[in-house]
Amino acid sequence: MTIIKQILNKIVNNIDKVMKEGTVKFFNSAKGFGFIKPTDSDEDVFVHQSGLIDEIHENDNVKFTVEKGQKGMSAVNVELA
Repeated sequence: MTIIKQILNKIVNNIDKVMKEGTVKFFNSAKGFGFIKPTDSDEDVFVHQSGLIDEIHENDNVKFTVEKGQKGMSAVNVELA
């Protein structure tokens, strides 16, 4: 039973790590953060410069994964679409 619980925990923990698409709503490069509007949700996702693969600007179309951060959901592995 323990191995089944471990497998289920891995599945649950990785369920949100599917690549998503969205549009950069706001990004302040001086402060190093911004927000992405996902195509599949009305809730904006926080993005920090440490989660960027490519340089992003407002209105860029991007692909990203979502991880749970200290203060909520955060976009990581952000790259231009």
